[in-house]
Amino acid sequence: MIGENLLGPEPTLLPAEPRVTDALASGADLEGVVRANPDSPLAWALAADEAHAQGRTLTAYAFARVGYHRGLDALRRAGWRGAGPIPWDHEANRGVLRALYALRRSAADIGETSEVERLTEFLNGADRTAIARIEAETGPHDASDELEGRG
Repeated sequence: MIGENLLGPEPTLLPAEPRVTDALASGADLEGVVRANPDSPLAWALAADEAHAQGRTLTAYAFARVGYHRGLDALRRAGWRGAGPIPWDHEANRGVLRALYALRRSAADIGETSEVERLTEFLNGADRTAIARIEAETGPHDASDELEGRG
C-alpha cells in the first residue's frame, strides 16, 4: 500500500446499463441503441469507435465528446467530485473509460495535443490500467503513442 493516498476519495462505481448491454448483446443496431439511450457513455463510446474505424474522424470526435460529457454526468450522479479512482474492473465503469479513451484518440487524430495530455492524465488517475486494457481490445492508436513517447 506504500504510495497510495489512504485519505483519497473512494472509488466511483457506476450503475449498470442493462438496457444498453442487453440491446448490444442481442445484436441491435448501434444507432438505434444510441437513440434509445442518449445518456449512455457506453453507447456513445461505441459509436465513436465505429466512426473511427470507418475513418470518419470528425464524427468520431463529436460522438466521443458527447460520450465524455454523458460520462461526466454519470460520474457526478454517482458522487464523483472530479477526482479519484474509476476502476476498470467494475464493468459498469467501462463505458465512461472507453468514452474518455475515444475522445483522447480523436483529439490525437486532429492534433489537439493538450487535450490528449489532459485525457491521458484523467484516464491514468481514474485507473492506471484502463488505457492498456482498452488498447488490448481495440488496438493502440499511433498518434496517442507518439504523444506519450511510446512510439
